[in-house]
Amino acid sequence: MVRNVYTGKVVTLNVDTVQLPNGVTVDLETIRHPGAAAVVPVKDDGTVVLIRQFRHAAGGFIYEIPAGKLAPGEDPLHCASRELEEEVGYQASSFELLSSIFTAPGFADEVIHVYKAIGLTKGRQQLDRDEVLEVIEMSLSEAISKIEDGTIRDAKTIVGLQAVYIKTPRR
Repeated sequence: MVRNVYTGKVVTLNVDTVQLPNGVTVDLETIRHPGAAAVVPVKDDGTVVLIRQFRHAAGGFIYEIPAGKLAPGEDPLHCASRELEEEVGYQASSFELLSSIFTAPGFADEVIHVYKAIGLTKGRQQLDRDEVLEVIEMSLSEAISKIEDGTIRDAKTIVGLQAVYIKTPRR
C-alpha cells in the first residue's frame, strides 16, 4: 500500500507499507525523484569546469559539477548535455557514462547518471531563475585536493571527479 503525503515540484513523499524479505511488515517513508544527470566537463588541457552554487539545504555555496533533474521520459545523456550548456555555457563533442549512483537509498529512489564530457566548445549559458552560481575552472589535481581537504563535499561531484581521475593517465 502507498500513501501519498506530499507531491512537489522536485520530489514526492510517500509512506509505503512493505513486507521485508524477513517477513516483517513496516511503513517506510520514501522520497520519489525522477532522477538526474550530472557531467564532469574536461577541457583539452585537462582543466575541469565546476560551479560554485548556492544551495539553501547545504547552508550556502558549494562546489559541484553541472547537473539537473530529468524531465519526464528524458534520456539522461540529453539531460547532461542540456545542463552542461545551461549551467556553464559549454557544448561537448563526446560524453562517457562514468556511473549511475543512488544518492540516498535508505529513503530515496533518486539515481544520478554521471558523465564525463570532452571536446568542449563555447555555447550559451542560460541559468534558471533559481540558479545562483559561479563557473570555476581548475586542474583535475586541484579538484581532487579540494575533495581531500573537505572543500568539495557534494557526493555526485566527488564520484565524478574521482572517476575521471582514476581513468586519467599520469605523466
